[in-house]
Amino acid sequence: MAHEQRRLAAIVAIDVVGYSRLMGQNESGTHALLKTHLTERVMPSFGRHGGRVVKSTGDGVLAEFGSTVGALSALIELQQAMANANRDEPEPDRIVFRAGVHVGEVIVEDNDLYGDAVNIAARLQGEAPPGGILISRAVHEAVRGRIRAEFNALGELSLKNISRPIRAFRVEWKEADWPTETVAQPQSLGSPATPASAHAHADNPSIAVLAFRNLSGDAEREYFADGVVEDIITTLSRIPNLMVIARASSYLYKGRSVDVRQVGSELGVRYVLDGSIQIAGARLRISCELIDATSGSHLWADRYDRTMEDVFDLQDKITSSIAATIAPKVLRAEIARAQAKSTDNLSAYDLYLRALAEIGPDPTESSLNHAVELLQRAIAADPRFASAYGSLANAYWTRLIYGWGSIDEVLRQGFEAAKLAVELGKDNPVALSSGGFGIAYLGGRPKEGLAHIERALAINPNSLSTLRFAGFVCWMIGKHEEAIRYYERAMQLGPLDYLAWESYLGISLPCFFLERFDQAFHWADRALQMNPRFGPTVLVRIAAWAMAGTRPSELRDTVQQLRSARPDISITTILPGLPAVQSADRELFKTALRKVGLPE
Repeated sequence: MAHEQRRLAAIVAIDVVGYSRLMGQNESGTHALLKTHLTERVMPSFGRHGGRVVKSTGDGVLAEFGSTVGALSALIELQQAMANANRDEPEPDRIVFRAGVHVGEVIVEDNDLYGDAVNIAARLQGEAPPGGILISRAVHEAVRGRIRAEFNALGELSLKNISRPIRAFRVEWKEADWPTETVAQPQSLGSPATPASAHAHADNPSIAVLAFRNLSGDAEREYFADGVVEDIITTLSRIPNLMVIARASSYLYKGRSVDVRQVGSELGVRYVLDGSIQIAGARLRISCELIDATSGSHLWADRYDRTMEDVFDLQDKITSSIAATIAPKVLRAEIARAQAKSTDNLSAYDLYLRALAEIGPDPTESSLNHAVELLQRAIAADPRFASAYGSLANAYWTRLIYGWGSIDEVLRQGFEAAKLAVELGKDNPVALSSGGFGIAYLGGRPKEGLAHIERALAINPNSLSTLRFAGFVCWMIGKHEEAIRYYERAMQLGPLDYLAWESYLGISLPCFFLERFDQAFHWADRALQMNPRFGPTVLVRIAAWAMAGTRPSELRDTVQQLRSARPDISITTILPGLPAVQSADRELFKTALRKVGLPE
């Protein structure tokens, strides 16, 4: 029996108020007008906010979003656009939507979704007033304080065929907060950029994945190319703060020769992923490139050559690899964009990006202090910014690793930030992974922290940093084989990742504790070659070297250099920085340090 596939999603249901009456009055006119609204307002609005239309219900649409904020933003924008459009329509002929939103786990079957979350969204839609939106308590908790709207509590509603009462809220907003004078319409491929698309460029990062070109000369291979793109879109949609245009919108360009700057303008995105697929016999080649849609410059390109032994398993592997590579590239481009801005009047998200740049792969004490200041400003601007709390926890544990600042202060403040990250970011994999690691490392609760990290991986299984966090916490609690698998997965997905040294160092530790000393030395040495400034890597390499018993003269020279650089170094000063929980692991590391002659 096939394993049931589930995922967390924000579900949106909309339908037309009084559709049967409208069809009875003017069947062809109503059908044509509804089609116009779906094409010119519903699809662009959903696409700009990362929505995917699951199916049409005749008089309505069911859609899923990777972001709850994105789902509600799309609906408010849509309802405001509909209100503006209807001002010029005779009242009896107006098409008016009502909408419901719920967030929860859904069952995924082919391209369709099933489950309680879908049913609740549909029932809330049925209770919504004309032109209005009803949301569940789960949605309210996720968007409160993060969107320009008010929420009128309706109490607990008894919904048809739903076994329990659902606490619901009516969404209310001011027209001035949601201007929709013009809307980007992907259908008009020659139209210039509109204020709506310019607004998208100014907000969170956004990407459109174009239909990959099928270069195989075989039209039947089209399904494979479309499947790869669909999976890339779905995977990228799991990344918080990244708006991914739905396939229904990006595929409007399929088979056309267009400038990516035109695509970016019309879809309102900053980045475009383009590519091609070629299958020849048992060989497969996928080429793709990430392009800055505002300038047309190429940010990244790669090629994947494989054999077609198991086509669908291969499709999954390639999709995961592409998605895992793209996400850090987009993030680094966004960081560079934020750094180039003036420091005045920055939004919470830009402050967050600037802080990530300060933390970076090789921070200094002053850059880390600046990162903490920027994150605190971001949180002051948006007190429910879960990712900022997670990054604040990261900044504090980085301080601990380097020995900067008061240990008590670092542990206390970092642990508090980590707890808030997981509390506010229940569906945010960045907040869950960073917060979970902070709970494990700073709070001394590795099993609790690992549960949050695993939850993050369930939402986004292709995050390199989350895989490394999972590996780290696993070796902390003695799950060494599991830790190795996490690190191997990270190395497989990100072979060119600029932080790959973290995976190399990470995998060296469980290898050491499993007494695979040659392997531990190999990985620690690779980490040191990539980042020679990170002190803990030197200690792990020395320990593995000592236990392997090879090249004793080189080992003596390295230890002498270490003691010259750090005259106060001792086993007592080193062990507190080794967060291994198992006493046998700590004793093994202590034995290795004694072997190289370090004092107690």
